[in-house]
Amino acid sequence: MPRTATTLLRVFIPFALGYFLSYVFRTVNAVIAPDLVVDIGLLPANLGLLTSAYFLTFAAFQLPLGLLLDRFGPRRVESALLLFAAAGALIFAQAESLGALIAGRALIGLGVSACLMAAFKSFSTWFPAERLPLANAVQMVSGGVGALAATAPVEAALAITDWRGIFLLLAGLTVLAALAIYLVVPEKPVDHPTETMHQQLQGLHTIYTSRIFWRLAPWAVLAQAAYLSIQGLWSGPWLRDVSGYDRTGVANTLFFIALAMIVGYLGFGALTDWLSRRGIPPLRVAATGLLTFMLVQFLLLTQWLPATVPLWLLFGLTGTASILPYAILAQSFPRHLAGRANTGLNLPVFVAAFCGQWLIGAIIGLWPETAGHYHPNGYRAGFGLLLLLQALAATWFWWSGRSKTATD
Repeated sequence: MPRTATTLLRVFIPFALGYFLSYVFRTVNAVIAPDLVVDIGLLPANLGLLTSAYFLTFAAFQLPLGLLLDRFGPRRVESALLLFAAAGALIFAQAESLGALIAGRALIGLGVSACLMAAFKSFSTWFPAERLPLANAVQMVSGGVGALAATAPVEAALAITDWRGIFLLLAGLTVLAALAIYLVVPEKPVDHPTETMHQQLQGLHTIYTSRIFWRLAPWAVLAQAAYLSIQGLWSGPWLRDVSGYDRTGVANTLFFIALAMIVGYLGFGALTDWLSRRGIPPLRVAATGLLTFMLVQFLLLTQWLPATVPLWLLFGLTGTASILPYAILAQSFPRHLAGRANTGLNLPVFVAAFCGQWLIGAIIGLWPETAGHYHPNGYRAGFGLLLLLQALAATWFWWSGRSKTATD
């Protein structure tokens, strides 16, 4: 099928809708957290566990997802999985206990587990390898728009309905997204022989024994974990408890963080594309971006209140550099392994995000609450631990690349 503008739109728009919804699901708890705490009676560790349940099931399905994407194609796989996300949203909307909330959120995580990887897989079959960073960045923008929708618009919607009504609406939109992907996205003719299960598993072995994977993955995993766990939940409570913002102030600031995220995805994607055509490898761009992200996190640990908004905007902007390793890995393996290469990275990313989001809550809970607010030192300790782990991974990245090139 020729790469006409209509075909490319049929590839982009339905997957963008799915990823938009996945990011709403991922980040909405940063706004509705106070309501969940009051209605269900959650402790900080409970809130972290509940929100991170999304990451756990998301991660658990990544390796099977890679096999399914490479065997059955992104269109059929994602449209089917989104129906599970819709069911999870219905369960979440009707939950009356922590266990039911966790069950619903876990099912949501499973259901949206293909939303980014399916798009990346599809792009890898429709676009030349050198344009993947830009194509992936455009897809990430739809997630940024979802993060926007999960901030001030959700806070405004809470004046009309409650968090249960919001999740009922999300359930309906998720069904529509599943239908759009199944009915609109074109099929790409298979350009390689169908693999046996043994050959598919051998592909995973190729990826997980690759030097480029193990050089880049630890840093990419821990940076993504920090970005997802903080931006998806703890940024909201931080703004309330450290900076003293009210609910409207928190929602508005989260809105601008999401705007910065959109700018970051577009900016890093376009910059990487432009520099790669001038001989500067994407790996160097990714490393520079991740170092900048670490610097911003270090400055946030100071809790310097006059710089609250600028630093959080920079957090949203620079954290998007953590998506670049996906395109780098997709270019490092044969095209038919693209799904497994990306999900092979996504598995440890979301396991780490689950651990990070829950761990921050557990650490915060070590300090006593004051008038319903968590102690600032708890945030400093939780965020600081994630930054320390990133520093160790960055050290490994630079040490392992001193004497050899970054490709196999």
